[in-house]
Amino acid sequence: MVDTRGIEAKVSVVAHGFKELREEATRIAAESSVPESLRVAKELYASEKYQARMVAVFLLGYVATRSSEAFRLLRAKVSTDGSWQVQEILAEAFNQYCQDTGYEKAIPTIKDWLGDKNPNARRAATEGLRIWNRREYFKQHPDVAVGLLAQLKEDESEYVRRSVGNAIRDVSRREKALVKKELATWDTPDESVAFTYSLASKFL
Repeated sequence: MVDTRGIEAKVSVVAHGFKELREEATRIAAESSVPESLRVAKELYASEKYQARMVAVFLLGYVATRSSEAFRLLRAKVSTDGSWQVQEILAEAFNQYCQDTGYEKAIPTIKDWLGDKNPNARRAATEGLRIWNRREYFKQHPDVAVGLLAQLKEDESEYVRRSVGNAIRDVSRREKALVKKELATWDTPDESVAFTYSLASKFL
């Protein structure tokens, strides 16, 4: 049985980055069954240490395609976490789920998260799949990626719009014509749209 207290003590001293936290979660997932991984994730997520919760979220992402409870926890609980560090890992976990599912097959779920009332969930989808046009399916269909992202160009949350703008900017490195065509349709006098546009058009 995995010693969650020992893991909490071990990871709580990590001050920067998340490489060690990802490695810890990867080790647990490789050595444990799905039910055991879920148990460990739930116990670690109850910790006051954000590093332990980060490990938990990585772990939930690793088993999310095999545990509906793990996937539900990511959206219902993790997306409400007040730690920005944990929100970064939520994006990683969401991408892990989409990768394991297959990006094309995951499109309905991506759309669902992009329409979530919680900005943290919307941002997990926009941020987690960066760089979008380097992901399978979106490599061949960058127009789909840009179309999905553009729907949030005037999102009420600047946190989300910043992620959207940066994600479209990433795509523009290889798909300048596509992004120019999309941005030409935007209502830039709108202050929210103008903010996203300024980020998305940076490399054009």
